[in-house]
Amino acid sequence: MTETLILALDAMGGDQAPDIVVEGAAIALLRHPGVRFRLHGDGGLLKPLVKAQRGLSDAAEIVHTDESVLMEDKPSEAVRRGRKTSMWLAIDDVRKGNAHVAVSAGNTGALMAMAKIQLKTMPNISRPAIAALWPTERGESVVLDLGANIATDGRQLVEFAILGEAYAIALGLPNPSVGLLNIGVEEVKGHDEIKAAAKVLRDSPLEMNYFGFVEGDDIAKGTVDVIVTDGFTGNIALKTAEGTARQFAHFLRLALKRSFWGRLGAFFAAGAFRALSAKMDPRSLNGGVFLGLNGLVVKSHGGTDGKGFASALDVAIDMAESDFKHSIEARLVELADLETNDPDSNVSQEVVAS
Repeated sequence: MTETLILALDAMGGDQAPDIVVEGAAIALLRHPGVRFRLHGDGGLLKPLVKAQRGLSDAAEIVHTDESVLMEDKPSEAVRRGRKTSMWLAIDDVRKGNAHVAVSAGNTGALMAMAKIQLKTMPNISRPAIAALWPTERGESVVLDLGANIATDGRQLVEFAILGEAYAIALGLPNPSVGLLNIGVEEVKGHDEIKAAAKVLRDSPLEMNYFGFVEGDDIAKGTVDVIVTDGFTGNIALKTAEGTARQFAHFLRLALKRSFWGRLGAFFAAGAFRALSAKMDPRSLNGGVFLGLNGLVVKSHGGTDGKGFASALDVAIDMAESDFKHSIEARLVELADLETNDPDSNVSQEVVAS
């Protein structure tokens, strides 16, 4: 991008805000020197934190507000009183064109609700989805939805497939494979909604590289580039994977400390263990993109630290510099034309018929 890239940050969102937000901005500035930030939050708290980070004062503007969204707030309550909160104002920056991306580590439900109200969904998209990168044996895969939608119908799963495909293309995969997460790979398995979505993706002329059904262990294998599921299943899978990684690291440390030979082996294998730790560190892939909105919003994990928040800012910058929005729009036009002009392949009819 030739223009200055500006990120609007909900500086009060997250378990350890505003400290981790400011620290993350400082780390991101070292990686992307031309980026600028608009920090929405309590100016009295933010000013000394920003001043303490070398070079950040020149790259960050503080927009004061006394109000913020709490992690325990219900989305409806947050929206009703949220017009002056740091979260609302960060998204409003994107709506008004004051920033290219909004980033928050705050309440996910409130962030999604506010983003939908202010930015609206793209044409032919009924619900946005949260997409993120997942480390696999082959590299990384895109997984969505990770918590925005508890229940979805077949039409929405098709939309998620289109969104995920466009996201993967923006990340440099020219022809990403797409799979639907299911309880088995056989066509007879799964609920009606996922069967309907599979039929559309398999039989329609969308020319998507549709792989078919994938199972839970296919996520870690990297069987496909894009894994599509509902937000309930996706969020549980994500939290389970994060918990398993921490459990594995805990058991490994205990085993290595149990004997002299274990400690000696750990000393000689320190480099390999550091590489493994970096690969399994959820902070390195922190940042879920809200796909399907008329504007960019990135959600950071609420319990992350400054390093993790910086990773979410990396994701925000990559998306702002990509052309993925146009890729999504082109695909959605194809989907709308398909439903309008080809009754035999009508997505909505397939879902209803199921």
